[in-house]
Amino acid sequence: MSTEGKLGLMAHVGRNRSLVDVFQRIKELGIPTCQLHCACDEVDSEFSPDIYASACEQTGIEVTAITAGFSGQMYDNVMGPSTLGLVPPEHREQRVAELKHFSDAIRPTGIEYIVLHIGFIPDDERDPVYVSFIEMMKDVCDYLGENGQAALVETGSELGSSLRRTIHDIDADNFGVNFDTANVILYGKSNPLDCVELFGEHVRACHMKDGVWPNRDEALGQEVPIGEGQVNFPLVIRRLKEKGFNGPWTIEREVSGPEQEEGIRQAINVLNPLI
Repeated sequence: MSTEGKLGLMAHVGRNRSLVDVFQRIKELGIPTCQLHCACDEVDSEFSPDIYASACEQTGIEVTAITAGFSGQMYDNVMGPSTLGLVPPEHREQRVAELKHFSDAIRPTGIEYIVLHIGFIPDDERDPVYVSFIEMMKDVCDYLGENGQAALVETGSELGSSLRRTIHDIDADNFGVNFDTANVILYGKSNPLDCVELFGEHVRACHMKDGVWPNRDEALGQEVPIGEGQVNFPLVIRRLKEKGFNGPWTIEREVSGPEQEEGIRQAINVLNPLI
């Protein structure tokens, strides 16, 4: 199935809901694809390749990527540098082992893209933390490559220019970008349009999300419904297409309950005419 020009939706494995029910909800919204999220330390208990295959067959939903989550991560500019992803040296050994196990566990599904927050990439390429990080990521990409998978970095916590340099330094065909249109704003790091120009040709997946810049005393900006923030979706989508990416356009609304449902429907209405 081609995913070009199609919407997607973020969905979570577990949380006391069957995968069939999760996929059925997505289907009822008229969305044909999704990205999954699963914690690395829960992949054995919460994710079953057989149940996954059955849910896909029953609903027709196509899973385009899966996010590998690490426990103890903080998604802000205060605690994030020391806790997020694979950049902090003190977390690397355990998390790389967890990621490799995660890769093995989902291999039977045939899901190609594993999305992850890799952390606050140092801006100085001579920083020892950066140098060792690059060597570690080459090893990770080699391992995922053996399983027929690619690592996609979730954008936001690094400068767009630093991510472009990182892509060049890792120099792996199976290392790319999951472009989150809002995260680059929420962390106060980059403008989405600048990011498209810097690394748009490396985007293989996308989170469609909106947000506003953080104030001086905020650890993170505010996510808002699509169309109410500072992402210029008509231009971002057009420029991404010019760089060769044309979906799936995966909606992410990081709230719960009726507010999430309303935000998803608003996103559908905003994005459908643009894709």
